[in-house]
Amino acid sequence: MRCVLITLASLAVLGGCATPTPYQAADGSRRGFTETRIETNRYRISFEGNSLTDRETVETYLLYRASELTVENGFDHFTVVDRATDEETRVMASGIGRSPYSGFNVHYAYFHPRWGWRGWHDPFWDDVNYRESTRYEASAEIYLGRGTKPDDPSAFDARDVMSNLGDQIVRPEGG
Repeated sequence: MRCVLITLASLAVLGGCATPTPYQAADGSRRGFTETRIETNRYRISFEGNSLTDRETVETYLLYRASELTVENGFDHFTVVDRATDEETRVMASGIGRSPYSGFNVHYAYFHPRWGWRGWHDPFWDDVNYRESTRYEASAEIYLGRGTKPDDPSAFDARDVMSNLGDQIVRPEGG
């Protein structure tokens, strides 16, 4: 019975990880948005997604957080002073008979009196699958302003951004 409960708990945890990062604050090990106040009207913000969150979503969530932060602080518009999107890609190998120690598929093993058990791999016939995993993190430094939005392509009306992007925001379940 105990094994069944542990298995069910493990599956529940893994099931929660199999979705893109929702729009949320990054607390502890969870991914999401963070912000740092630099001056009264200047912030550094970022949004980090998991490997299931695409680049467009990460950048959308960053802009939405910038507009929310602007309105929360009593401002009308924000100007993006500096902006970047970082990409981290990993390639992972998997396959039948893969050894966690050697990094190769082990199909044949033999014992050598001096070195112990050894595996042999065939790079032409071993069945190895590769999976690529990419995560994105968008960051920006923004300057908040009041009144009419400046005629600048890097300036955004906070309420317009929230209105236009609001339908694309996916919040965590139960939150």
